[in-house]
Amino acid sequence: MALPNALTAKLEAVQAEYRVQPHNIDAEQALLGAILVNNDAYYRVSDFLLAEHFMEDAHQQIFQVAVSLIKAGKLATPITMKTYLGDADFGGQTVFQYLARLAADATTVINAGEYGRTIYDLAIRRRLITIGEELVNGAYEAPVELSPRDQIESTERRLYELAEAGRYDGGFQKFSEALTTAIDMAAKAYQRDGKLSGIATGLTDLDAKMGGLQPSDLIILAGRPAMGKTSLVTNIAFNIAKAYQGEKAPDGSTKTVNGGIVGFFSLEMSAEQLATRIIAEQSGVPSYKIRRGDIRPEDFYKITDAARDMQTIPFYIDQTGGISIAQLAARARRLKRQKGLDLLIVDYLQLLSGSAKKGDNRVQEMTEITTGMKALAKELAVPVIALSQLSRQVENRDDKRPQLSDLRESGSIEQDADVVMFVFREEYYVGNKKPREGTEEFFAWEAEMQRVHGKAEVIIGKQRHGPTGTVELQFDANITRFSNLATDERLPDRI
Repeated sequence: MALPNALTAKLEAVQAEYRVQPHNIDAEQALLGAILVNNDAYYRVSDFLLAEHFMEDAHQQIFQVAVSLIKAGKLATPITMKTYLGDADFGGQTVFQYLARLAADATTVINAGEYGRTIYDLAIRRRLITIGEELVNGAYEAPVELSPRDQIESTERRLYELAEAGRYDGGFQKFSEALTTAIDMAAKAYQRDGKLSGIATGLTDLDAKMGGLQPSDLIILAGRPAMGKTSLVTNIAFNIAKAYQGEKAPDGSTKTVNGGIVGFFSLEMSAEQLATRIIAEQSGVPSYKIRRGDIRPEDFYKITDAARDMQTIPFYIDQTGGISIAQLAARARRLKRQKGLDLLIVDYLQLLSGSAKKGDNRVQEMTEITTGMKALAKELAVPVIALSQLSRQVENRDDKRPQLSDLRESGSIEQDADVVMFVFREEYYVGNKKPREGTEEFFAWEAEMQRVHGKAEVIIGKQRHGPTGTVELQFDANITRFSNLATDERLPDRI
């Protein structure tokens, strides 16, 4: 009984090995014939079709030569092309005979676009098969240093790239279509908080300066320790997630109307620490009191109310430390695919690793990381906020306000970023210079402290799409919360 089963299994394996990948030779021949008869047929597929999408090697060669001639402003016909294809054998036919047959069998150029899309779709399916085969073979024969997680993330990346590439839209469009898109964008901006083209941060002056957080932008938020980088970015993240509103699109997917879905890579703090900080910001109860349990009954009710409000917001935290830029990108793609994603935050940049081995140049590794972050922002079409450390040279200056030259470890941070912002709190530095009480210096110091107390600056040192400058914010150190600074024009009219 065992022998027939073994033979059957062997036969199935042989059939699988020799299974022909999906293709359509007739469609390839029809498209090539249409192009040879009328070169304008090429422009119906030029936006998406490449020679590599053809199954037959001979058809790849013919298409490539035809494209080269057409792009050079020359005529691509069986007569002009035979010189460039050599003495290749096309199933017992000469080059000229095969080209002439293709041209003779061509019926119309009207269907050239459909033929091209058929060829393209089949090429995508063959690429899927290749990725699947390599996944299986890699799982069987993986070297010791390649972990299963690395293979999963590599496959996810390739599948995502294939999904993004699997489109044949593009090219010229009528101005009326562009006009409609522009009006839709304006309407969406009008519906959003703050009437902004980007995502509103909830900080009015910052939004006015930046127009909100723009899709595909890499935004670097830098500062020295204790300036409040993480506090500012958690404030922004919570404001955006809390304002989230979505609506069902005709295709069944959910479309963001206001606010956004936030992904937060907390490479330094645990998810519990981050949650405690956000609860403190929203409840008004200092985080050190929450950690110590030093709270009154009314504080406890504030905390539970804040936690209840936060349970439903689309805010996702990844607390894994020491991940690489490739792992981060794979997880961000997965989040966008499964839950959606409108804003990605990384706290912080220097805790990421590149693909380089230990001992390699850290500057080169940081260049790889920032380039990867910018590529990820464009790929996912969402703003990415990455926190960054500053070098200690800030502390050696009288004016501690940071500059672009203070960015640590690599000039690529400044180069790759669309926006570079610095957090600066003069109160921190003034507070560290407290003199002995009762002296003249103390009274001068006290007056200086009153001037800077509760104030913070966000210095926009670089912005591709808008002006640079400084935005003043209110900062409550007890609960590490940034908010809009109360100015005279925002106060109610005095009677």
